[in-house]
Amino acid sequence: MKMKNIYKHLKFIPALLLLFVSCEDLELAPENQFTDATYWTRIDKAQTFLNTAYSQMQKSEYFFYNEALSDNAFNGRGDNAGAASIGAGIYDPSLPRIKQEWNDRYAGIKTCNLILENIDRIPNADPAVIEKMKAETRFLRAFQHFQLTTWFGDIPLLVKDPSLQEATTISRTSHAEVVQFILSELDAVIPVLPKNIQYADADRGKVTSGAAAALKARVLLYEGRWAEVVQVTEQLMASTYGQYSLFPSYEGLFETQNEYSNEDILSIQYVPQFRMWGEFFDMAPLSAGARLNALAPTQELVDSYLMLNGKKINEAGSLYDENDPYTNRDPRLTATVVYDQYNWKEADGSTRVITIKPGSGGNTADEFVQGSSATPTGYYTRKYYDTKHLTSLQSGLNLMLIRYADVLLMYAEAKNELGQMNSSVWDQTVGALRVRAGFTDPAALVFDATLGQAGLKEVIRNERRTEFGMEGLRIFDIRRWKIAENVLNGYAHGAKFGIQSVDNGYLRVNLRTFDPDKHYLWPIPRDERLINTNLSQNPNW
Repeated sequence: MKMKNIYKHLKFIPALLLLFVSCEDLELAPENQFTDATYWTRIDKAQTFLNTAYSQMQKSEYFFYNEALSDNAFNGRGDNAGAASIGAGIYDPSLPRIKQEWNDRYAGIKTCNLILENIDRIPNADPAVIEKMKAETRFLRAFQHFQLTTWFGDIPLLVKDPSLQEATTISRTSHAEVVQFILSELDAVIPVLPKNIQYADADRGKVTSGAAAALKARVLLYEGRWAEVVQVTEQLMASTYGQYSLFPSYEGLFETQNEYSNEDILSIQYVPQFRMWGEFFDMAPLSAGARLNALAPTQELVDSYLMLNGKKINEAGSLYDENDPYTNRDPRLTATVVYDQYNWKEADGSTRVITIKPGSGGNTADEFVQGSSATPTGYYTRKYYDTKHLTSLQSGLNLMLIRYADVLLMYAEAKNELGQMNSSVWDQTVGALRVRAGFTDPAALVFDATLGQAGLKEVIRNERRTEFGMEGLRIFDIRRWKIAENVLNGYAHGAKFGIQSVDNGYLRVNLRTFDPDKHYLWPIPRDERLINTNLSQNPNW
């Protein structure tokens, strides 16, 4: 069934009841509806169930607002997905996002386990079709466990659907054992899943062997298993698991007409009018139809974008001009962040200037005014703006969870950690990304061996930040690098619209706190531990 069409039918799927199921209320799950022989009678019914598992993979709200958990963005209005509380370090085990993340992931795992426990009951089914559907399901179950163990560390590992008694007495499995399970599952499904080039257009969006291999690489990356990261990413780069490449235009990569490019390895699937996301209603400039601004890029993110000659803005020879701060910068800045005097483009080719600096004229709707509905940092977001959006900026544009650029940067990071970074690796990875971005100055493109391993580490880390800005990956990077206490303590800043005597005029927008003794792991949700006393708590919570 076409992935873009499966969401037209989700409202008819009884399995959506599982979205409301967590370990604390499994008695609400009408399991007999899904295990009864009268349900598991046809492949299309199993596919309907599998469609539900796909829909539970990730929320668009988490995709976007996870950026505000890091130093890249600020959730200035409301507490969307807990971003304001977590970003500021002022949360506890009762925070709704903590519970929702836990419940959502285990609801997805439950869906997967019910499929795996019942799909073989379908009479006269094609064994090859069943095997592939099982492989898709096992990938999705591994993905959910990976998200959980990344946030919470030790978690209950569920390889079958638990009984009520088991659900209320189960204990946590060590992070190491969960990771080993995830990797073994991915190893098992990689040979079974089709490559991206083997799927018909109607099936685009389904899990591929390349997606399983890329997720394996990410799991290994987070564990610091560098040699294995190199092995898997080299296989992906050699087209062992499908054909992937960088899309020629960085800006175009995030536009509707370029969905399913060879850079897209794994995406959350959407379809206009049937399954959509609407976060840009609170992210785009107000003059572009937004309601207000609740997610704004920070000055720290903006400052991470290099000059066109490859220099940092505060580095000697960078030619950075504080009076013209956005000129001669990495073109990915313009494709990601909206700044004062930004040239905003729409689908019909029309353009207009976005005026944000107070008192600079133009459309005053977007101007920074303390406490207004406009951006609290002086910046808006452009990346993933859908020029073909529907009412209230609703979009059916797919959101990429893993793309080929990530494979290249995982490879570069691992090679450098092994002391194997050289001009060849550079040209395949960082150099290739910069060429795609629009750099032309040799100083930005040529490998510089004089930086040494430590200097190259900082270059590669910054490259990840600018390549994936506003894509929700930064929080995971600063946690695995163990630098969160360095970048999430103190003020997050906005544009230079403030009093000169305070932080050189850069707006103080949010005071952050990150305690390395507790914040590297989220707490186990309070309600889960009230129901199940066998669930231990993470340190210092």
